[in-house]
Amino acid sequence: MFVKLLIWLFLVIIFYHDPADAQKKKETLLSEKLTQMMEWASKRSVIRMNGDKFRRFVKAPPRNYSVVIMFTALQPQRQCGVCRQADEEFQVLANSWRYSSAFTNKVFFASVDFDEGSDVFQMLSMNSAPTFLHFPSKGKPRRSDTYELQVRGFAAEQLARWVADRTDVQIRVIRPPNYAGPLLLGFLLAVIGGLAYLRRHNLEFLFNKNVWAFSALNPN
Repeated sequence: MFVKLLIWLFLVIIFYHDPADAQKKKETLLSEKLTQMMEWASKRSVIRMNGDKFRRFVKAPPRNYSVVIMFTALQPQRQCGVCRQADEEFQVLANSWRYSSAFTNKVFFASVDFDEGSDVFQMLSMNSAPTFLHFPSKGKPRRSDTYELQVRGFAAEQLARWVADRTDVQIRVIRPPNYAGPLLLGFLLAVIGGLAYLRRHNLEFLFNKNVWAFSALNPN
């Protein structure tokens, strides 16, 4: 009887966990995960994840932040043109959030490429790309946490509305300025100016007062 009591006390000592100690460990782990996510986000607005990162920072608890993930296939051999277009819009959305004055650690944006995380695609039974999923800070993703790409399209503004609906985080989409038009106009003006300079001796009639006077007197 005495031996059994000793064994019981030994097992209690081994398996007893102080609730306060467990809570402290949970908070420490969460703090470490948040610090790492913030560090990645400071370098890239869209955090690139593989299978290991996905399991550690998205699937495994504890987690008090949401993660919006684009599952894609950007490698040339995949020949997914729409993936590149969707990726550009997703980058615009993530940059708008990352460089916003309202940026917090409540929401992060990430991507999983098929060639870097095929195990994640298998885990989620996913067989198409691009696909956008929201992983909430609490609980499992619901049906509404899957973005309806075929219905809404992948414009950054539409994605922002969906993110606001799922996270209550309002993101004002700011697109980078497009300098293609002004640059092209400047190039054309430079070419025209260069040609005019090279042929300046053939354009002396433009500066001849008699020519302009004659043209004014003879409109027909």
